[in-house]
Amino acid sequence: MHRRIIAPGALAAASLLLAIPASAASYVPGAPGIGDPYYPYYGNGGYDVSHYDLRLQYQPKTDEVQGTATILARTTQDLASFDLDFLLDVSEVWVNGAKASFTTSGQHELVVTPKTPLAKGTPLTVVVRYSGSPSTKSAYGFTSWHRTPDGGVAANEPEAAWWWFPSNDHPTDKATYDVSVAVPDGTQAISNGTLQSTTSKLGWTRYNWRQNKPQATYLATLAVGKFDITTGTSEGGVPVINAYSKDLGDYDGAARASVERTGEIVDWLSGYFGPYPFSTAGGYVPNTTTGYALETQTRVYYSPRQFANGSNTSVVVHELAHQWYGDYVSVKGWKDIWVNEGFARYAQWLWSEHEGEGTAQELADYVYASHPADDAFWTVKPGDPGPDEQFSSAVYDRGALAIQALRNEVGDDAFFAILKGWPKKHAYGNASVADFQKYAEQVSGKPLSALFDTWLFQPTKPAAPSVRALVKTGTAVAQPKSWKKIEATNEVHGH
Repeated sequence: MHRRIIAPGALAAASLLLAIPASAASYVPGAPGIGDPYYPYYGNGGYDVSHYDLRLQYQPKTDEVQGTATILARTTQDLASFDLDFLLDVSEVWVNGAKASFTTSGQHELVVTPKTPLAKGTPLTVVVRYSGSPSTKSAYGFTSWHRTPDGGVAANEPEAAWWWFPSNDHPTDKATYDVSVAVPDGTQAISNGTLQSTTSKLGWTRYNWRQNKPQATYLATLAVGKFDITTGTSEGGVPVINAYSKDLGDYDGAARASVERTGEIVDWLSGYFGPYPFSTAGGYVPNTTTGYALETQTRVYYSPRQFANGSNTSVVVHELAHQWYGDYVSVKGWKDIWVNEGFARYAQWLWSEHEGEGTAQELADYVYASHPADDAFWTVKPGDPGPDEQFSSAVYDRGALAIQALRNEVGDDAFFAILKGWPKKHAYGNASVADFQKYAEQVSGKPLSALFDTWLFQPTKPAAPSVRALVKTGTAVAQPKSWKKIEATNEVHGH
């Protein structure tokens, strides 16, 4: 409410001071981006989310969703307004019990102006009511919502949340989740974490999922369709929930022969990376036409095409390795993608060794020898590849070469201590390439800046002795038996 000041002179000044707090100038809009140079408008400034409560109803026939998102957060600055990343149609927004005004801006920004400004440190309860058809929405020329014959799926990297819930969409703002989805009877809703309960009423079944550990927004997933769901427990005691579309056709056998080994692979990876950090593990294979897989937390998304040539445990290893390297410890910025992809690829090399299909060193030798010095492969810098090369095969393969070079430099004892200690060091948090280098130096007691610079930041082919002295440019190196399977996952996140 504004009052016209009618008193002259000092009285006018006094009245103004009474009407407007001295700190009013400090209330400013939150930034429309969190500050990531790769994606300037992803995430938002001014607040930190602790929990998302999503209560949805989805009709597969029409691809219509109705939802209420309740977001618990806290302001990190004095806020006049703030943004959420979102694409669906909003009907109303409430902030701390009062109706707020809102508008849209840019490609995917929902701008919320609360009834009264918010001081730094204020607890926030934001309620957003919305509806719409996710498959009709796009931003920057693409969609992350995949229609299937019997429903829809949200899964993509680095963005997927906009199509089904409003969020602060950047890995540095992790939160816990309750996802409750009502779907027609006979249809299932799959999401992250543990299935708390199901209830049925008037032709609809509601699935209530809970992710009780911090989770980045791009790792939240939703799949609605007709699934065959399998459950079990790994030998190490990890509950496993997997789901397969009932219309996978010829892909069905190979998908099950791969994904049903999740428990075994989780236990095996625990030997290298430490105890599994979440309440459940598993994966799902919906009937989509995409070609990639994604490490959606506790419930990995696999495209059927990952199993086009038969079973593929290598891709399962890759995505499950991300549960530690990518999910448990997430990137500080998208330029730090090597901390995710290099180690997930290296896990495939370790699995190859486990399966007797080529050692990690043999794979390193083969990759090194396969790319001549003038190959563009060497111009990609895994430590900061740029947004256009973020998911380049070089980030994976040259990234894994860097890890083998580290292993050779520090020795196996220090190397495997680093592999296991790193996730625990940054448990449920975020870390950078620089953080990893610092940690590796602490554990090994060796200076590693030259090695990291050579393998991760120089746009040239490193000298051969950095891998193994007997590998020389032009030397023929036998292709390890596992290579074709590993190569088949080179575009595992290509979208």
